[in-house]
Amino acid sequence: MSSADLRSVITRELPSLREIRHDLHRHPELGYQELRTSGVIRAELARLNIAHKGDLAGGTGVVGFLPATEPGGESRKAVALRADIDALPIVEQTGLEYASCTPGLMHACGHDGHTTILLGAARVLQSVRRPRPVILMFQPAEEGGGGADRLCREGVLDGKVIGPAAEMAFGLHGWPDLTLGHVATRPGPLLASTDEIRVVIKGVQSHGAYPHYSRDTIVAAAHCIVALQSVVSRNISPLDACVVTIGKIEAGTATNIIPQQASFIGTIRALSEPVRATARQRVREIVEHTARALGCEAEVEINPGYPVTFNDPALTERFMKLAKGALGEQRAGLVPNPTMGGEDFSYYAQRVPAVFFCLGLKPEGKESYPTLHQPDFDFNDDALGLGVEMMCRLATEM
Repeated sequence: MSSADLRSVITRELPSLREIRHDLHRHPELGYQELRTSGVIRAELARLNIAHKGDLAGGTGVVGFLPATEPGGESRKAVALRADIDALPIVEQTGLEYASCTPGLMHACGHDGHTTILLGAARVLQSVRRPRPVILMFQPAEEGGGGADRLCREGVLDGKVIGPAAEMAFGLHGWPDLTLGHVATRPGPLLASTDEIRVVIKGVQSHGAYPHYSRDTIVAAAHCIVALQSVVSRNISPLDACVVTIGKIEAGTATNIIPQQASFIGTIRALSEPVRATARQRVREIVEHTARALGCEAEVEINPGYPVTFNDPALTERFMKLAKGALGEQRAGLVPNPTMGGEDFSYYAQRVPAVFFCLGLKPEGKESYPTLHQPDFDFNDDALGLGVEMMCRLATEM
């Protein structure tokens, strides 16, 4: 199919796709609770006569399968395309007529757009020649639930769910800092690992007027948090990226009581496994020894989060060649630096060569656009067409 014919087919589908996205936006659901969303996806795949399986990855994941149509294609491995389907616990402030109908929940990260794009790609791919099989992965619980990990462990890329094993995987994310009509990515690390810190410091409680009877957990926690700032500044090379952030502190019940316990939580972000390991080790050592020096004991949990999202360099080069050929040199660019945000697309990239790319959302000429996880964010409908086109091209031209 020529570029003109492909875009013509996509254009005809856009009004209906906008309706689907607006419907999904009205009805956001948290990770592993996406029962309605999963039903919408399955109904659309059934309407298209696309083979699929549901009740995956905790019960709400759906995977569709399109066989190859060209001679010899049935013996090739598949290309896997992924969309995440969950929403966030954020109160929407967009004022849109299709704003969230569920108090306290909204699609503030654009997963309604991602899901719609993959459904649009399914519509187009169902009616075109396919040189290799295509796996359509509608994945739950990207926002902290690790739905990709569960889907991978169930064998979605290994030919154990539906269709053959995958040779490569692609995913996209709507990007508010990137201009509409553009795509961008980079080889190697694109997004960071996302480990979680949980600390409980235990001491001796006393009256606030008699601190000498206490082992002050608030003082110990404060010293620990300040000391943790040395992890990035003194334990990690200035040429490596790392973040250690404490996001919440809890302690005490009254002005005149030194509490027996204090706690804090935070995150560690890194772009390589060696830096990640160093940061995890130093956080544990600093907290345990600082608390002990002040007469307290610290219980430190460092829970592994998502791995680094790593784009296969050779496949990224092929992606860029395809994107530049389709969109022009000026509309397919390199992301200059990785971001310290995280993505569970990383689990697919651990198993097969993969590329995760950014899809522009910011209207031409605008200086800014509401960003991800903000209460006034809304996926830009005008980006749907290019998202569908890129997914179709990746399925048929790679």
